Amino acid sequence: MPTTTPADPEVVTTPEPARSPAPWTGFALAAAGAILFSAKGVIIKFAYAEKIDTETLLALRMGLSVPVYVAIGLIALKREGRPAALDRRALLGALAVGVLGYWFASYTDFLGLVYISAPFERLILFTYPLFTVLLGTAFFGQPFRLGALAAFGLSYAGLALVFAKDAEIAGADAVRTGAALVLCSAVAFALYQLLAKPRIGAIGPKLFTCIAMSGAAVASIAQFFILRDLTVIGALSARAWTIAVVLAIVGTVLPTFLMSAALHRITAQANAVIGTVSPVATLALAALLLGEPVTAIDLLGAALVLAGVGWFTLAERK
Repeated sequence: MPTTTPADPEVVTTPEPARSPAPWTGFALAAAGAILFSAKGVIIKFAYAEKIDTETLLALRMGLSVPVYVAIGLIALKREGRPAALDRRALLGALAVGVLGYWFASYTDFLGLVYISAPFERLILFTYPLFTVLLGTAFFGQPFRLGALAAFGLSYAGLALVFAKDAEIAGADAVRTGAALVLCSAVAFALYQLLAKPRIGAIGPKLFTCIAMSGAAVASIAQFFILRDLTVIGALSARAWTIAVVLAIVGTVLPTFLMSAALHRITAQANAVIGTVSPVATLALAALLLGEPVTAIDLLGAALVLAGVGWFTLAERK
């Protein structure tokens, strides 16, 4: 049976037993993490305005953030020892899954943001738990409920509204390309969730995340050297470097820690529900920081997407 997944596709967790009562600090930490994650698309838009290309930006993000995760993994190894399940095959499997979830999914997401708005990108990504159910049924023998199709329909009706509105403004071809790229990212991360779950259970979430992030960092940096030149890094302005550091810390490392801290205090289900603030926060941040207009269509589309994912989440929790 599929489990409730975290609301943002950057956090890997295992199902937690219910805790009662849930401290308000846990809710606050979860909300703060979701809001910071929602800022990622807005930060990327600022980076593109500074003429940072996608491959360079992704390499900087991974290169600046992965040392933190490696340090956490090394500390975990020192304190807890090496898991018996961590053999060569498990190591290579975790690296490969990390490349799928943290390089390929991120790369297609970053590329999509070249063409579509940050709020629309966040709404598309937010539907990835629905793909987890479909892929789990198709390839992993997990049960399927017809209610998931209804949730799909509701969410994608909302996406269709926003798509039609953005297509009139930015052009159908550009919006179609961006939406397809981000949708590809959502599907890739859904598959990543399914492949990651047994590996997390075997070697633990901290160590798995360290290995997965390392694999993604190697892929991102290798891609940069294949497609770009070191002179690109040297030509970056101080503002561009500042944006890259903010993306690595504010849009990656810090919200991960906030989510982890929240999950020590509240259940994964509660974290997923609180995470619904993420698309709304992206809409607000894009309006405040990027000057993107918020229309009634945007609000209605967001409401339908949130309703569909919320319906799915509640059904899975039951």
